Amino acid sequence: MKYIIAVIKPHRLDPVRDALAEIGVTGMTVSEVQGYGRQRGQKEIYRGAEYEVHFLPKVKLEIATDDDLAEQAIEALQTTAQTGQIGDGKVFVLDLAQVIRIRTGETDAEAL
Repeated sequence: MKYIIAVIKPHRLDPVRDALAEIGVTGMTVSEVQGYGRQRGQKEIYRGAEYEVHFLPKVKLEIATDDDLAEQAIEALQTTAQTGQIGDGKVFVLDLAQVIRIRTGETDAEAL
């Protein structure tokens, strides 16, 4: 099993969700987050004054999936979230040791 964490631009959330649902991803957790990467924020002009925004708004997706679906999910994330601009985001893939569904006690693949 794999645990996929993706940090993407907020306006790409709906296309990414649709692409993941199309390949069979059944659930995900979505959080609104702020951060920066290599660009270290950006400069904006508000009412004629220039100021620096250090933390940019992003969306963090967390997906637990079976190994056989992981590569498809990663590819769907990468192609759908990509805009070609700086700050498109990152995808982190971790091995997932165990999953337990609290309601039924199911474990691992059955719990997903």
